[in-house]
Amino acid sequence: MKLLNEIWLTYISIAPYLFIGLIFAGLLHVVFKKDFVAKHLGKNNLFSVIKAAILGVPLPLCSCGVIPTALFLRKKKASKGAVLSFLISTPQTGVDSIIATYGMMGPIFAIFRPLAAFVTGIIGGIAANFLDKEEEQITDEEDKFECDTCEIEEPHSHTVLERVTSGLKYAFVEFLDDITIQLIVGIIIAGLISYIIPDNFFQNFGGDGILGMLIMIAVGIPLYVCATASIPIAVSLILKGISPGAAFVFLVVGPATNAATITLISRALGKKTIAIYLSVISVFAILGGFLLNYIFTIIDKPELLIMDHDKESSVFTVITVVLFSILLILSIYRKIRIKFKKPELGSEMPNKTFLIEGMTCNHCVANVKDAITGIEGVQEVKINLTQKNAVVDGDYNSEDVKSAITKAGYKVVE
Repeated sequence: MKLLNEIWLTYISIAPYLFIGLIFAGLLHVVFKKDFVAKHLGKNNLFSVIKAAILGVPLPLCSCGVIPTALFLRKKKASKGAVLSFLISTPQTGVDSIIATYGMMGPIFAIFRPLAAFVTGIIGGIAANFLDKEEEQITDEEDKFECDTCEIEEPHSHTVLERVTSGLKYAFVEFLDDITIQLIVGIIIAGLISYIIPDNFFQNFGGDGILGMLIMIAVGIPLYVCATASIPIAVSLILKGISPGAAFVFLVVGPATNAATITLISRALGKKTIAIYLSVISVFAILGGFLLNYIFTIIDKPELLIMDHDKESSVFTVITVVLFSILLILSIYRKIRIKFKKPELGSEMPNKTFLIEGMTCNHCVANVKDAITGIEGVQEVKINLTQKNAVVDGDYNSEDVKSAITKAGYKVVE
């Protein structure tokens, strides 16, 4: 029962802030369109790198969800430096995780996380521009109109109500579906850490120094955990003796990297770029960790780190926990339904299933679907994220489909 209580306390601590964060995530989805972002990142200079970090910090995209947007920016002639700045700064934090960080870890962490993401993004972008120089991209390909609200390809506009509806759907369905499993796993892991590991355990094994930070890098780089799901884990680690700096290292490398992202970035931008990407994240995560430890020695207020679980829940907390729980249950239901639902294609024409490596979230699904839909002869496309496949209906050339999937940054498994 104590384990369940620890998990429940963690959940009710983060749920209200996640609910508020999702609302802001939907708002940003409406305001920051992909074309708007791409328009500001085309130049191969320092200013485009800085703007990429500024735009990336508040956007609620996970490390895999950011890949389709980064590939879109690359297609729109953004420099490698700007794209890498965006790739580093975006998954580390977002408006949703900033709000949740404030709620569970206090204002110092809530301010330090986005600032660190901003700085590391700029440094990574500058390093890419200097160390991985490229010729200016010149292409005769005509830019195609792309709408984030609907699938109509011709230039058009939407009413305020349509855009608000689109934002809410993105926040409470698409984005939430992307982080649901990670969030649940993160909360359970946090509960297990609180239940199993004795207080101050890590202090006895160097958890408050460089060793703890290196362990966090070794664990965080291959792990797939989003910026929000990493918060309860970091909180539990601090309670068990890990230093704030070491916890910060996990909050950086966990969301910013994972095995799938590393593979996709390497394929899209090259091995030199991925080396810069991993080096900048690792080195500056450690430097940021030492700086954060120093800040807390000056402030000397550990109560800023962890929310008080013992305080009485307000009416607002109860309402937001209930609402977020409903959204979470609906998200789980959608995932279960998709897992067992067979593709239903309307055409009587033959269809073929393509196994796709690298799809990890709904952003990936949208990216792959857009790539395949534009092929001549394709009538209908059904993507199954759970089974990692695409069922394509129509009279088309299979090689064209494989080529489109590869250009989108994914791999067809033969």
